[in-house]
Amino acid sequence: MNQLSPLDNQKSFPELEERVIKLWKESNAFKRSVEQRSESEQFIFYDGPPFATGLPHYGHLVASTIKDIVPRYWAMRGYRVERRFGWDTHGLPIEMEMEKTLGLSGPTSIMEYGVDKFNEACRSNVLRYTEEWEQVVGRLGRWVDFDNDYKTMDLPFMESVWWVFKTLWEKGLIYQDFRVMPFSWRLSTALSNFEANLDYRDVQDPAVTVRMPLVDEDASLLIWTTTPWTLPSNLAVAVGTDLDYVKAKRAEGDPDQQAYYLAEALVSKVLGEGAQIIERIKGSALVGKQYVPLFDYFADRALLPMGEGKCFIVIGGDHVTTSDGTGIVHMAPDFGEDDFNACRELGIELVQSVDDEGRFKKNIIGLQGKNIKESDNEIIAFIKQMGRLYRRDSIKHSYPYCWRSGTPLIYKAVPSWFVKVESLRDRMSEHNDSIHWVPDMVGSKRFGNWVKDARDWNISRNRFWGTPIPVWHCKSCGTNHCVGSVEELETLSGEQVTDLHPHKIDHLTLTCPSCQGGMNRISAVFDCWFESGSMPYAQNHYPFEDKEGFESRFPAQFIAEGLDQTRGWFYTLLVLSTALFDRPPFKNVIVNGMVLAEDGSKMSKSKKNYPPPQNILNSHGADALRAYLINSPIVRAEPLRFSEDGVKEVARTVLIPLRNSWSFFTMYANIDGWTPSILSEGQWALADGTLIPTPSFDERADLDRWLISTLQSLVAEVNEQMEGYYLYKVIPPIVAFIDDLTNWYIRRSRRRFWRSADTHTEQVDKASAYATLYEVLVTFSKVMAPVLPFMTESIYQHLVVEAGVAKEGQESIHLCDYPTVDRSKIKLDLEKEITLVRQTVRMGRALRATHNLKTRQPLKAMTVVHPEQEVLAALQRQESLLLEELNLKEVILVTHDQELSSLSFKANFKTLGRRLGKRMKEAAQAIQTFTREEWNILQSGNTIEIAGEAISADDILVTHHAKEGVVLEVEEALTVALDTQLDEALLCEGYAREVISRCQKMRKSAGLEISDRVHLVVCVDPGPLADALSTFAQEIESELLATSAETKALNAGSDLLESFTGDSNSLSTAEEINFGEMLCVAGLKKAE
Repeated sequence: MNQLSPLDNQKSFPELEERVIKLWKESNAFKRSVEQRSESEQFIFYDGPPFATGLPHYGHLVASTIKDIVPRYWAMRGYRVERRFGWDTHGLPIEMEMEKTLGLSGPTSIMEYGVDKFNEACRSNVLRYTEEWEQVVGRLGRWVDFDNDYKTMDLPFMESVWWVFKTLWEKGLIYQDFRVMPFSWRLSTALSNFEANLDYRDVQDPAVTVRMPLVDEDASLLIWTTTPWTLPSNLAVAVGTDLDYVKAKRAEGDPDQQAYYLAEALVSKVLGEGAQIIERIKGSALVGKQYVPLFDYFADRALLPMGEGKCFIVIGGDHVTTSDGTGIVHMAPDFGEDDFNACRELGIELVQSVDDEGRFKKNIIGLQGKNIKESDNEIIAFIKQMGRLYRRDSIKHSYPYCWRSGTPLIYKAVPSWFVKVESLRDRMSEHNDSIHWVPDMVGSKRFGNWVKDARDWNISRNRFWGTPIPVWHCKSCGTNHCVGSVEELETLSGEQVTDLHPHKIDHLTLTCPSCQGGMNRISAVFDCWFESGSMPYAQNHYPFEDKEGFESRFPAQFIAEGLDQTRGWFYTLLVLSTALFDRPPFKNVIVNGMVLAEDGSKMSKSKKNYPPPQNILNSHGADALRAYLINSPIVRAEPLRFSEDGVKEVARTVLIPLRNSWSFFTMYANIDGWTPSILSEGQWALADGTLIPTPSFDERADLDRWLISTLQSLVAEVNEQMEGYYLYKVIPPIVAFIDDLTNWYIRRSRRRFWRSADTHTEQVDKASAYATLYEVLVTFSKVMAPVLPFMTESIYQHLVVEAGVAKEGQESIHLCDYPTVDRSKIKLDLEKEITLVRQTVRMGRALRATHNLKTRQPLKAMTVVHPEQEVLAALQRQESLLLEELNLKEVILVTHDQELSSLSFKANFKTLGRRLGKRMKEAAQAIQTFTREEWNILQSGNTIEIAGEAISADDILVTHHAKEGVVLEVEEALTVALDTQLDEALLCEGYAREVISRCQKMRKSAGLEISDRVHLVVCVDPGPLADALSTFAQEIESELLATSAETKALNAGSDLLESFTGDSNSLSTAEEINFGEMLCVAGLKKAE
């Protein structure tokens, strides 16, 4: 029988957590939590690989918290939950870092430096922050397998990516095409459409309206663009063939009297008020007209035959609108998807005027070598000089930026490799409908809409550090061959292959099966999203290893990432799983929002507008941070304004009360010699040898059964929410239960624990209280364990493991089974009864506070009014609670309150206004004359007809006017009224209770232990106060654990104050207690 060790409440939560981390490490708790569960019952979790090129930030901590809570829960539910960490080691993030480190900028400088050296530099530096990641993730309390991690740069992973690609190739889902794609000139590579959506910014750009003079008449077309740098590549303009256009001039008297063609809907906006309409035509009438090129770089193309590449003509375009601009669209097929498609149909070829690093090529004389975005002003100035600039404006609009380099994207025609996503859209949408999204809106709206409009996916990147696209091309005959494995490459090349990175295999030449010529690999590497989307297969080297095992682990039961992954990992997982297996890749997903600075701005290292995560963990602990995060909007995919005060508040409302409850139990259990082993033994041996049996649930006090019932209801609710992945619904009921535990159960039970329990009944009641509080603390800790792994482990270690009652294999709380509901112990009627009592008490306390009636001052009576007898009967059963809680002498229960107050009535315009309309005035007047009897009819659920309308209690606003000597509070049908009249006996008892309260505080401040006996001295003059202390002397001594008490005259008080407060070696104290015109001096000293 192990006595519980005393708690050190001076230790901070972070200190407790560090001890727990050490315990977990020494006991190998995480590994045991996985291995103790059967492989036949698996909960499959996929962990999206982060880039290891930077330190973890709050976004990572949010995702890590979610990824820890859910697997912990299902592990405790009996499932084997493997949690394997992964690293995204390829692609633009590490390449950007290495460019900075090596002083390089762009592909040209990389190739000059040497692709092999560059790639090896990427390999050696990509995992530079893994130790920091492990430290922060571990400090957060997340259990995850770093030792068996997967990396996208490992050969087995890369080979599986090749298999994925070849499978799609063989299914006819891969093709190469020349298309206009989002293009990062800083990285010299095309991006996918979903990558272009990752970083939109509101920016100010120049907008110019330009004259395009027609060749065959004295008029100009007006075109508008926000990308002046594309004007040197202009090859055509487009109109909407069914739109209405006009030939018009500016108002009479305006210096500019040129004739212009533009959309009729935009005349006033472009030409101004009073514009002169010369002619109205349809857009189709403009098609075919020729105009004078803005620049002469490609003027010779105007001489080509129509339909065979003729440029500088008006063409029809379905994409033309009149929402802005002029209704005539400038066409540069190199830089616009609509431009590209419309021009291609007419044989208008690309001019390729901009290189991959965003600079004008040599064919743009005067601008060659200059950055396109930096050339806007120079181009505008040139157009103005030529007399072709009609107007220059500035426009604020949303524009895509490169998600890695932070530079503006352009749209550029480039050759790329694509996955035919558009042919998969319908099946992807069906699979998405089968996925349980939290919150649902993300899946049904944001992600669902994205999938329905999904475009073919550009998976090729003109970069270096990545998995190479395994296509070998024959320049002689154009044949392409796709390689799907290392073995196949070795067979075809005749060489051993130990590394699949480009610089290790690009020298391998294959023999063309068509012409026997040489085949070389194409230069592109995979989009790193293709690799992360292949993670379910590649992390296990599927299908090259453990094929059957993988198929039992697909799809995942659960994944979790941020909202941005609707355009990233969530999407690529769905594309590839649909293409490969026609199945959804996961069944359940929690989507988190973005963490912002407290002022709502983006978190910024340079602005230092947020506390570093490590500081929060070191100051307040991981439990507080975890609970704060999952009780916030962020687990509903909404933004969170991070507040350190919010973390502190969680510690105040959750962790501190929980530790206080644990400490309270430990302290009294040690005083009374109660140990956890008593529960298994079935009886408690008191110091005198008396054996007290542990009462069964049905034999326990109402308060005990209520707490156990409330806990079981909590177990049911938390299990329901966790099974539904609604983490944001878990913390509120936990906080509510902590309030039930601390502010009701423990407060109501204090006397049960500290009293001496002299009778058998009192001893059994104390045994019941200990058993209940112990069982609840242990079970509640298990309920909270996935969310608060540190605090709950500390409680479990102390109350179970160190107490010697842990079952074999359950040396950690996280090795235990999660609580399942015991419905036989749920007593809903009792829960409702106590809820009603607490509501009544709360209302009574509010009345006391409002009317300055101290709780320590007894009152004669409280009257409770409710129309339902069942409610009053419940309060009658709990009458003793009401008397004690509100310090009352009597509780009066009635169905009507006519003796307490008068009522006045008004019509509720919110509910009646629309229904009654003009009859409202008549009804309002009738309602003002209501009687109490009529109100009682409505309160009983019936209606009364007024002005032809059935009126219910909800249609009436009632004001209660309390009678003299009574104060009352009303909440719906419940009225609580206090009799505030105090007689001499009530005042006398109030004095005694005040003295007890002040002396209890003195005991604490003097450093007395809770079980210490004291000598009490009170100095007071004869009168009502002295009479009160005399009358209640026995109660005062009992409450204060006084073994002796003496009363002296008040004039001895100064000596008492001096002697009891001046001796620093003895546990003694004294204070003056003032009652207005009366006072006394009370002194306490530890009894010898």
